[in-house]
Amino acid sequence: MRGFARACAFLLIFDVGYYLQAIRGEFQILVHRHSIEKLIANSKTPVTLKQELELVRRLRRFARTELKLLVDGNYEKYVDVHRKYVVWDVQAAPPFSLEPKVWWYPFVGRLAYRGYFSEKRAREYGSRLAKQGFDVYVDGVEAYSTLGWFKDPLLNTFIYDGEPELAELLFHELAHKRVFANGDTDFNEAYATTVGREGARRWLRSKGEAGLAGQYEVAIAREQQFVQLILATREQLAQIYGDAHRTEDEMRREKQRVFDDLRRQYAELKSTWAGYSGYDDWFAHDLNNAKLNTVANYYDDVPAFQRLLQQNGGDMQRFHTAVERLSKEPKIRRHQQLRELGAECEPSFCQ
Repeated sequence: MRGFARACAFLLIFDVGYYLQAIRGEFQILVHRHSIEKLIANSKTPVTLKQELELVRRLRRFARTELKLLVDGNYEKYVDVHRKYVVWDVQAAPPFSLEPKVWWYPFVGRLAYRGYFSEKRAREYGSRLAKQGFDVYVDGVEAYSTLGWFKDPLLNTFIYDGEPELAELLFHELAHKRVFANGDTDFNEAYATTVGREGARRWLRSKGEAGLAGQYEVAIAREQQFVQLILATREQLAQIYGDAHRTEDEMRREKQRVFDDLRRQYAELKSTWAGYSGYDDWFAHDLNNAKLNTVANYYDDVPAFQRLLQQNGGDMQRFHTAVERLSKEPKIRRHQQLRELGAECEPSFCQ
């Protein structure tokens, strides 16, 4: 807890209101943690929760031994936050640009999101940004990483996600503790997404779960189709916003046309999914630049990291070491290398 006190003292130098809510939110999680070993041993613990906690024990072991992730004391405790999401992220972008608004944070630099433990406060802040003219997206988040400042606990917000999804999420969050490039959201999230996917695939293969592995691959394929749809839309918007001859009114009309076309393309894509409607909620609400950016943050550079994994023969230790070297490059050089790696990735491997 001494580390927590030092962090609090430092953060209060900055945006007092914002950091106070972050301190309170994190403190509430820290003081309500319960040992998963004690919960498993407790006869009053619901059977379904015990089963998930036992699964997590095995996933932690796999993450450490097979994926070479730094598990340490993470996910040894459990917290029920009594809500659907643990935090709500606010993201923003100008109305005619895909360049995200960024916020500066102590220790981690500039990031393209601002997190709140209160949905109300997140939406109030989002409303203020919208009044300033920004495209704004506020979204609930099931999990987050404290990047080694604290030992992250399991939460009720994701513990019941299903085995492949839970495995992917845990491996994703643990990846942030393995490598983290300050001030580079896209790099960090694409790396963690790659580790999460690859880890979940290896976990399912190790169990011989052919049926579950097949279902997971179908889900990944659908996700990839959704991602490609969004990334292609961003390319269209980038061309529109980059045309200096267009007026703002013309860009606004073209932007709406592109979004209307995106909804139409999604409806066509969905018709091939045998009734699956998992992205309906995403499309049910307003589309804007900030919302599209959230997809790019996590997936745009995934092919580059998959190629890097391929170059290292699938060896996770060598892969992490290569990513760590890349994280120490200047940001411009780092992303130049990612573009080169992404261009080399074979379509059959990069998904």
